[in-house]
Amino acid sequence: MGHLGHGKADVFRALAERLDKNPVGAPLSETLMRILHIMYSEQEAAVGGKFPVGFTTLDRLAALTGLTENDLAPILESMAAKGLVVDMPRRDRALYSLSPLIIGFFEYTFMRTGGSLPLSELADLFERYHAEQNVAAEFFGADTKLIHTLAYESAMPDVTTEVLDYEKASAVIRAAGRGALSMCYCRHQASHLGKACGAPVDDVCTSLGPAAEWLVRRGFARPAGVDELLRVLDRTETLGLVHLADNVANNPAFICHCCGCCCWALRAVNEHGVLSVHPSNFVARVATAQCSGCGVCVQRCHVRAAACDAGTAAIDPGRCLGCGACVKSCPQEAITLARRGQVRVPPRDKREQMLLIAKEKGKL
Repeated sequence: MGHLGHGKADVFRALAERLDKNPVGAPLSETLMRILHIMYSEQEAAVGGKFPVGFTTLDRLAALTGLTENDLAPILESMAAKGLVVDMPRRDRALYSLSPLIIGFFEYTFMRTGGSLPLSELADLFERYHAEQNVAAEFFGADTKLIHTLAYESAMPDVTTEVLDYEKASAVIRAAGRGALSMCYCRHQASHLGKACGAPVDDVCTSLGPAAEWLVRRGFARPAGVDELLRVLDRTETLGLVHLADNVANNPAFICHCCGCCCWALRAVNEHGVLSVHPSNFVARVATAQCSGCGVCVQRCHVRAAACDAGTAAIDPGRCLGCGACVKSCPQEAITLARRGQVRVPPRDKREQMLLIAKEKGKL
């Protein structure tokens, strides 16, 4: 059997350095190293540190690691089972990619229960890591975001310009044709910390396209048809959750239904002042003559964009996500969504998104 010929400390350090080369990297810290030592065996860490950026083949990875393909294949299988590697079958061979921290193995770890991983310990370590200096900025600080907000369609105004399909969650789901449902990894993690809110955990996070197929194949999610995915959309809107989606115009991989208390992205806004997600192309507006000053919008806003001073609600347009949660909850119907002055068009696809983030961070 081939071997990689490094000491334990060296291979885990090399793995951390490799993860930091991703467009959305991994700031080095003692906490991160503890996470990696739990998630990876020494042999898996040695293989992970040799991965090129992007997808690669078994034969190329064998050449990079010095292992035979027969020896390497079961290591990759073990890593894929934990979400550390994404393996995508093609007609004549599989393609492999090292999972980033986010959106990657941090999420996959808490998409299911069971297994041998110490989830309570990892929940605490993930929480500490997110709170460390520079981590939120690395994950969410680029001008191009991983995630954008989808406004509630029932709250969208009648506009003269057409609402494009990438702006409508229902159109995104119908275009995909099918998908998958998994646990909300953020709320599952929060439950291990004793901080879970009352929002649903099971069968709530939506995956689409090849991402959904991989998650189902690897046991992180279950398959779901369009009608069920649309019902989840309606249910989470009724609960006042925020629809956050993959920030691409074509073939997005996910739509999450998020709360400001558990979601890592929304918490980055509240706790670190990092504009972590793109708002929708809408913004909340208050009709002051109709507003009773009840403060329900303040309670329902997940990013503290609403305030109620001198008996009248006000919305900070620079902080507002344009999600529609406050619109749906206002008992006086005093809040509406309006088109923003400048309409933002997301990257075409995942490749363009990652290239833009890498360029903005000086990694290209």
